Amino acid sequence: MQYVMPIVIGALYAFLMSLLREPHRRRLNAVMVAGAGAAYLSGGGLGGWEFAFTALCTYVAYRGLESWTFIGIGWLLHTAWDVVHHLKGSPIVPFLHDSSLGCAICDPVIALWCLRGGPSLRDLVRGGRRPATVRDRTAA
Repeated sequence: MQYVMPIVIGALYAFLMSLLREPHRRRLNAVMVAGAGAAYLSGGGLGGWEFAFTALCTYVAYRGLESWTFIGIGWLLHTAWDVVHHLKGSPIVPFLHDSSLGCAICDPVIALWCLRGGPSLRDLVRGGRRPATVRDRTAA
């Protein structure tokens, strides 16, 4: 269950976010990436590297305001940071030892949805893909 639940949570996140209309869906996801980038800031245990990672995620999230590709990259960066914290730092939830591992499993599920262009529920049911915007194509 330790490995299945994070996948379910990632899929549920994508499903619920897909109910929002564009461009609000993309912009809210960019804000979520910015928040994820700062998740370890108050006690992640990696010193100044926490600030550097937060700055990087802030830049990626800013670019994500106009590009699903950058939002997906942000979630993949956070996945890598989760792995580092699971192995060397402090967990994302201080009282749950394997919470960073769970986050590292959940985040790529969200990233894949974002890298597909954050399709709506209707597009998910149809199995289609939302056409990329001009900005998404130039950002990739």
